[in-house]
Amino acid sequence: MSLPTTPLPVTPLPTTPLPVTPLPGPGTPGQGGHRLVVVGGGLAGLSAALVAADAGAEVTVLEARPRLGGATSSFARDGRWVDTGQHVFMRCCTAYRAFLRRLGVEHLTTLQDRLDVPVLLAGSGTRARLRRTRIPWPAPLHLTPALLGYRAFPIGQRLRAALAAYRLGRLDPNRPEVDGASFGSWLAGQGQSPAAIEALWELLTVATLNAPADSASLGLAATVVRTGLLERADAGDIGWADVPLQRLHGDAAASELADLGADVRTGVKVRELTKTATGWRVVTDSGSIEADSVILAVPPPAAAALLPAGAVEGQERFVELGSAPIVNVHMVYDRKVLEGPFLAVVGSPVQWVFDRTASSRSIASSGITASSGAVASSAVAGPDAGSAQGSGPAGPTGTGTQYLAISLSAADEWIDRPASEIRGIFVEEMRRLLPAARGAEAIEVFVTRERTATFRQAPGTHALRPGPATALPGLALAGAWTDTGWPATMEGAVRSGLAAAKVALGGWRSGPPSPGPARRLLPVVDAPGGAPTRAGGCGSSSGNSCKTSQSSRMPETNVPDEGPSSSNPSGSSTPGTAGTPGAQPALTATPPLTPLPTPSERSTSTSTTTTPSAASPTGRFPA
Repeated sequence: MSLPTTPLPVTPLPTTPLPVTPLPGPGTPGQGGHRLVVVGGGLAGLSAALVAADAGAEVTVLEARPRLGGATSSFARDGRWVDTGQHVFMRCCTAYRAFLRRLGVEHLTTLQDRLDVPVLLAGSGTRARLRRTRIPWPAPLHLTPALLGYRAFPIGQRLRAALAAYRLGRLDPNRPEVDGASFGSWLAGQGQSPAAIEALWELLTVATLNAPADSASLGLAATVVRTGLLERADAGDIGWADVPLQRLHGDAAASELADLGADVRTGVKVRELTKTATGWRVVTDSGSIEADSVILAVPPPAAAALLPAGAVEGQERFVELGSAPIVNVHMVYDRKVLEGPFLAVVGSPVQWVFDRTASSRSIASSGITASSGAVASSAVAGPDAGSAQGSGPAGPTGTGTQYLAISLSAADEWIDRPASEIRGIFVEEMRRLLPAARGAEAIEVFVTRERTATFRQAPGTHALRPGPATALPGLALAGAWTDTGWPATMEGAVRSGLAAAKVALGGWRSGPPSPGPARRLLPVVDAPGGAPTRAGGCGSSSGNSCKTSQSSRMPETNVPDEGPSSSNPSGSSTPGTAGTPGAQPALTATPPLTPLPTPSERSTSTSTTTTPSAASPTGRFPA
């Protein structure tokens, strides 16, 4: 799950270009441009690479895994695509949504026309809804009817919750006394009952901060509530991918970067960064690369290991950010047991359940290219990989079956439990929660673990998160763990990449901006049970949810075993099945960054369309 924070104003890059030799137009890269190496192929690194390549720089991306996408990727297991984690976004995630538009894949997502979260109260078996009213109340007044109509706890406590939300939105998350306080302690001081904390506040913070209220930073919680619920009436509308994340992020970015002449290398580990008289030398297992600037888009331990001494004040303390795990329990039923795309649960080990049936469609119809490097079940990294730890017959989701993914954030309780124990607990719990599951058979159950899913977003962590600039010219940092002003989310990751690209490019400009190659939007077709995209696109706040599906059929992919990511320190591990350590996502809080404007939404249709990509050296994607 993912949420946001308030962007800080930033001074735009100088308009007077420094003296440089203009780059030739697209199609003849590599002749006298600014040489940029991006270490790490997650969302932070990919967004930085795209901005720099659009600006005309000669970009090289180095990723140790066999695929791009970082923590938001997919692997192949027995004919089905499995995402490494369950990631959603919100309408207020403007940088991430612009990233999708830049890749030409936003139409492969669904975005609610209004916030609507179905919630099952496990104790009573009753249902409640946290839903934005259709009445056009201005923000933040729109939140009042939503909370008053949320029948998960008594009406008096709902009124107190509304008052607490407004008070939370008035806090300055950057003040040390706010960041250093526990969200749970603050809620108790506001008279929030245990029922309200569990059914409302932890429904948000466990999913977005990967931490329970008592362990979460008040500053980051305030950011989530203010940006996601208070600043705009439609800010909290939820979106999700209708295709495997590998197709949405890694594959799409690889294609765009290739069109721009970038050099993307997977399976390459970076060992050392050295400052030279003319720039930087990046030392890898397979040789050295000379560069004018470098963006280090890797997790905290890897950044601390690769940064030259004195690059960032307190870089030896990056490891104190720690890590927090997420566990996913995957179940394939012989029939449909859940209505709707997702369900939140209160009072149960089950937290969020997502229907991934359509997005996991069999390998042949996924649209993921053979170059993506998605791994098969026998190739999932980790010491306990081998065949995936699960139960039931293998094989792609068949007609009439339903594939559900249960996401368990703040999963310290579950991360080291045996897969067989987890399977037993959650199969029985799903039978208890869903009447339709009692007569259904779970024909396949398996567990995946992300040990380092996010940094531990605890009180006092703001001081440990560096900005994109370092003390060494030409060296920048990116990643959701950096100071983006956001929690560890996809939005934070993209924002960090934009900020790092701005720092790395400095005042450099290519010649007159070129529109770059046209990019093709993937065709839109009807999804099972869905409808084609309507005019207005997935960003439109009116009408029904935008629903699209996958397009062309591609052959099955089968690649060698994964190794650790270039964004992971030596000895860390990558996502996998039960018993396998997980990957670190790119997320963080950033320094001053120009907010991306809400662009006019692009219409999509069943025909192929093209959209020019404008060069954008100013730390943002073109609208």
